[in-house]
Amino acid sequence: MYTLYFQQKRLYGASRFEAEVENMAGADGPQELKDAGFDKFVKDNQLVAVDFWAPWCGPCRMMAPNFEALAKVYAGKIAFAKVNVDDNQATAQKFGIMSIPTLLFFKGGKMVHQMVGFMPKESLDAEIKKHML
Repeated sequence: MYTLYFQQKRLYGASRFEAEVENMAGADGPQELKDAGFDKFVKDNQLVAVDFWAPWCGPCRMMAPNFEALAKVYAGKIAFAKVNVDDNQATAQKFGIMSIPTLLFFKGGKMVHQMVGFMPKESLDAEIKKHML
């Protein structure tokens, strides 16, 4: 998986590939959250998956396409969001984010599960399905 990322990056060129990954979120993709809007987003959605990440984090960048693809698959059933920990340190500190990527799951406005580290798409999908029950 890691090798595939760098092969694609080399093939398409760094800036073009990164722009494509950034644009994958689209209308049905994860919403980029800021400190100010985080609590409202979590309260306004019954089920939420939040990816805490940073642009310089290799595992975060590897997991981004998986997270964004699943956001499109589960659009309307679960709200997906991303929080850049460099730009939104208050929210990262509030939840004790010490390593990235970290995924937090919220139900009814309360955090119910935390996962730390890269996860392949299949594993991430299985975790999401657990929370949809």
